[in-house]
Amino acid sequence: MATFDETLEKYAELAVKNGVNIQEGQTLLVHAPISAVEFARKVAEKAYKAGAKHVYFDWDDDILKLTKFKYAPDQAFEEVPMWKVKGLEEMAANGAAFLSIRTPDPDLLKDIDPEKVATANKASSKAMETYKEYRMSNKVSWSIVTFPTEKWAKRVFPDLDSEEAVEKLWSTIFQMTRADREDPVAAWEQHQKQLKEKARYLNEKNYKKMHYRGPGTDLTIEFPEGYFWVGGGAKNQTGTDFIPNIPTEEVFTLPLKTGVNGTVRSTKPLNYSGTLINNFSFTFEEGRIVDFQAEEGYDTLKSLIESDEGSHYLGEVALVPDSSPISQSGLIFFNTLYDENASCHLAIGRAYPSCLEGGSEMSREEQERHGVNKSLVHVDFMIGSAELDIDGETQDGETEPVFRMGNWAF
Repeated sequence: MATFDETLEKYAELAVKNGVNIQEGQTLLVHAPISAVEFARKVAEKAYKAGAKHVYFDWDDDILKLTKFKYAPDQAFEEVPMWKVKGLEEMAANGAAFLSIRTPDPDLLKDIDPEKVATANKASSKAMETYKEYRMSNKVSWSIVTFPTEKWAKRVFPDLDSEEAVEKLWSTIFQMTRADREDPVAAWEQHQKQLKEKARYLNEKNYKKMHYRGPGTDLTIEFPEGYFWVGGGAKNQTGTDFIPNIPTEEVFTLPLKTGVNGTVRSTKPLNYSGTLINNFSFTFEEGRIVDFQAEEGYDTLKSLIESDEGSHYLGEVALVPDSSPISQSGLIFFNTLYDENASCHLAIGRAYPSCLEGGSEMSREEQERHGVNKSLVHVDFMIGSAELDIDGETQDGETEPVFRMGNWAF
């Protein structure tokens, strides 16, 4: 059996070779917390050995972030360092790859004024709009992985002591990302084939709309002309394969901006900017959120919806079976990267133009004419369960089962 260090080496290699798929002579930028410095060093080594020319780091720290929210003046949250923004844009324009190492703390900002957090999020999203367009259009390779912390581990495994909780979370992450396999790279290639097969089937069907039914959910979603489903990874503008999220169990596309009607209820908590939103629901009319409820985190959810005009609409539709290994673990991760891969989900805000024929090359005006939602934000929320049924309506008006009792019906 492989040791922890050996498996951690595989996890780092997975992030570099399958995640961003670094190419000879390419630059890699790693966003990482200082608590993950040892893992980040392994990533740098793997990247250089894979041919990277430069590996740069953008460090952060939860405690410093919380300190700023506690003590900095309000106007500080209206400003974003443009030297950093321009640096990201320059690297993206020059074909760099971007890897994010996340160490989520679901309760980091729970005691901070939601308005202050919303102001900071809006300022950052607006400043980073061009950089995010590179990522959302898949013009560059990018990927996200996680690194366990004591606070996160204790939230997932509250009955274990800190050391045991962290150890258990590491074991779970290795399992869910297939890093514990003898050959994780080969395991991911097989998994990608399975996801691409589901996407191929859905693209052949070319459903006009889908109807979701479940506890608290009765929702219809239409799709724009020329849309298609994606699963198992993506390609950047040079044709290089990469995997945006590790793990991933989804196939996804974009909805028609004005084609969402009905009510949908969340099935898992949403950790948004260090605040937990729980037991919430939305009502849509012609694509727009016209009502919403939340038992926990209402003010934070309200701020999210009111980020801009586009945040009143959806930007992503993703299908994930209840049989996915993350769902079958029975765990709530309080982290979207994992929870969204245990459950069908939708996303408030910006759509992926890469899910529309020619969408990545269209101007913003052209995208809008095709029903592609534009927004400063893109936030996934989970709606899937073993009680969810989904029907697809063909272009001829026929209705077919897509999901039954939370799983694929084909």
